[in-house]
Order: sequence, then structure tokens, then C-alpha cells
Amino acid sequence: MTGTLFLVATPIGNYDDITIRALTVLRTVDVVVYEERREGERLMRHFGIQKPVESLNEHNEAAATHVILQLLTSGKSVALVSDCGTPVFSDPGQMLVRRAIDQNLRIVPIPGASSLMPALTVSGFSIDQFLFYGWLSPKKERRRSELRQLFQERRTIVLMDTPYRLVPLLADLGEAFGDSRRVCIAFDLTMPNEQIFHGTAAQLQRKFSGKTVKGEFVIVIEGRPRDKRDE
Repeated sequence: MTGTLFLVATPIGNYDDITIRALTVLRTVDVVVYEERREGERLMRHFGIQKPVESLNEHNEAAATHVILQLLTSGKSVALVSDCGTPVFSDPGQMLVRRAIDQNLRIVPIPGASSLMPALTVSGFSIDQFLFYGWLSPKKERRRSELRQLFQERRTIVLMDTPYRLVPLLADLGEAFGDSRRVCIAFDLTMPNEQIFHGTAAQLQRKFSGKTVKGEFVIVIEGRPRDKRDE
């Protein structure tokens, strides 16, 4: 008998968002795999769980994948968690999932907190269809090129980035989209200091210019509206 790989979503900031099922899995598996040991140990300590651990991150993904597959094929059950949210989604772990699929190992996703859906629902934009574009290039010219391509997108667009790039991103967004599109920025979702901002890219750039921006955020951009020429 081979073991099961559980992909366990964990809170994105508020520990109260842990699910009962996630706790059950973390308490019953043989091994828990962290993205970063410090974050993983903090999570497990908060819920009073002690388990043998491994780590899998962008620096050791290939080697860690090999070790975890050996555990699974020997019959051990393994829970993979990221620093927060859903593992594999914008986090390391895809190599492990693909190789587990190749070896016909059982994989069970355990859903939980996410920044994506709350940001979409609070944006006020149409979300019957949306595009998760994720992370733009950190290089200015390439980022601007990506945004110019996204200008034609009719679906609501979701972007993520690091706090220190927020103002430059808003400047580039304003240049590419002008004042014709509404934008929503959701900061520190699920946390006590959660904040939601609406406006155009230019309005939001002015709001945050000259300020030290901290905290995780998601940007949601209204899709291009249809006009008579499209009918």
C-alpha cells in the first residue's frame, strides 16, 4: 500500500480560518511538509500538533520531491502545506504533484482560506468569468508590455505582487489602462487590519505615493466594457 499526499490549505493570516478537516489531516498524517520551517512550525505550534517534518521550497524542490515520493511509496501519508493559503497555487509543489500523478499515487486536496475569491467578491466587478494573471514581471518594461496586452481583456483580471512594488505597478497600470477602468485593492485579507480600496489606478497611486506600503495585497481590475462596435 502506498501513502496519500494531502494538499492542505492553511489560513492566509487569521488562524480562525483553519478548517476542521485540515486539522484532522495534520493530526493524522505521518509527515508534514512545510514550505518554510519557521512558518510551518508556528502553525503547528499554534494548534498543538507535533509531527515529523520535511521542507519543500523553491531552493530544494527537486531533492525534496524525491524524498517525499519515497515516503509516499513506502506507505507514509504526507501533508503538504505552504506558508499560507493553498499549496502549489503560486507556491512550490507542482513538481511533486506531477510526479505523484505519474506514479499513480493518491492525491487529496483539502480546501481552505484563499485571498483570490474574497478579493473578487469584494471588488464589485463581474466575476462570472475572470482571468487570474498572477504575478507580472518585476522588470519595468516587460511589466508595461504585459499590461498593454491585458488592456483588451474583457474578463475581470486578478494580479498579485509584493508590497514594495505596489506604487510602481499602479503607475504602470494607469499608463496602460488610463482612467477608464475601476480597480480594487484588497490588503491583509482576513486580518484585523484588513482594508479594501476602490478607485482608478491613478487615484489609488496618489493615495499610496510617498507611503511605506506593508502587507499582502491582491489587485482586481475591471474588464474592458463592450461597446457598440463589439455587438
